[in-house]
Amino acid sequence: MKRIHIALGVADIDASVADYSRRLDASPVLVIPGEYALWRTECLNLSIRKAADDGSPLRHLGIETPDAESFSADVDCNGITWERFSASQQADEIRETWPGFGYSPDS
Repeated sequence: MKRIHIALGVADIDASVADYSRRLDASPVLVIPGEYALWRTECLNLSIRKAADDGSPLRHLGIETPDAESFSADVDCNGITWERFSASQQADEIRETWPGFGYSPDS
């Protein structure tokens, strides 16, 4: 199953977790306090990360798909970066970025 991936930069992780959990009617599968949160629903993979001060809340879009042989990214005709990855590749990236959090997409 493919999931659309939306990655946002947010000013307040705690407030955003509460807001998006209510909007999605789902709790995140992972929260790294003050830094990052991830929701995986049937059709959506939403990640939020503490915003850089670049002025844009959209970090990138993507497709989570089980048949992705490797992580890849390209830029569309509008200048938006699109990633393509599997759930396990995303989990590897999370563990590399935050070594203290042993996230697995199956947990």
